Amino acid sequence: MRSLRIAAIAGVLTIAVASQALADSKCKPSKWGANDEIGSANYVTSDQVLMATKLVKKGQSHPLGIIIDPNTPAFPPRGMMLQVVQPNQQGGQRLHGFGYAGTYNDDVAQLWFGIGPQIDGLGHLGEEGMYYNCNDEKDFAALTGLTKLGVHQIPPLIGRGVLLDMAKFFGVKTMAAGQAFTAADVKAASKAQDVEIRKGDVVLFHTGWTDGKLKAEPKVWVSGEPGASNDAAEYLAGLNVMAVGSDTWGVEAVPPMKGDKLFYGHVTLLKENGIYILETMNTGRLAAEGVNEFMFVLGQARIRGTVQMIINPVAMW
Repeated sequence: MRSLRIAAIAGVLTIAVASQALADSKCKPSKWGANDEIGSANYVTSDQVLMATKLVKKGQSHPLGIIIDPNTPAFPPRGMMLQVVQPNQQGGQRLHGFGYAGTYNDDVAQLWFGIGPQIDGLGHLGEEGMYYNCNDEKDFAALTGLTKLGVHQIPPLIGRGVLLDMAKFFGVKTMAAGQAFTAADVKAASKAQDVEIRKGDVVLFHTGWTDGKLKAEPKVWVSGEPGASNDAAEYLAGLNVMAVGSDTWGVEAVPPMKGDKLFYGHVTLLKENGIYILETMNTGRLAAEGVNEFMFVLGQARIRGTVQMIINPVAMW
């Protein structure tokens, strides 16, 4: 009987060791340490901020977030609803406690934070239940909010922004849905546009997709998109950038190019490297004016435990 118990315990231990080995094979510890939860935001140092301020030479600024409303298409089933209310003012009542006949409007919204211009946090996309820095979904993905990797923990993202005009590179105004740009294309476009991608940069791609399709063909806009290939994401991760974004709703090509996995660039950037993803960025003006380098500043709303957040970063040059 004792030998059976010992055998059973040994079997459990063997399974546990095997399970841990399998889990370890599915994750890569962060270079910023086992407890790190902010990934590439660690690049935001005093030196990086001071460097970025020197990029402002003309005093120009531009909002990188597009305007959204309840009609804005989004990755299903995401959406939003907005109501403007006048609390306690029904029937023409006034708020005399103000010392005057006060009136005011408030707004109530029911929405997904992953709609329109958004940042994908490090708890957004993983593989087989594993997320950035070997975090298992069972340990942090609570229904009431993430207990790790929440967007509220991201410090202000400040650094050098660079724009690569991929539409210009391919000689079109608007790239086609499913049209992918590879690592080789990113290298060639960088060289052609005289843009060097450096450690800690925020790299934005202009494809013309949102300017060309969102208003004119909203169903087409959300049904596919041009974007990065899997190897382009690998290449950018190897350059140690802080964030990768595009003027598309998902950054990567949809449908993916032959041989690619759908949205696997998200896994490469978020899970494997702690690099943030910025979607539906408003890049049209930068491309039109040939602004390839600028100061990038983002301070997102800090709602505890969120996976994503609607954002409006600012480009300054």
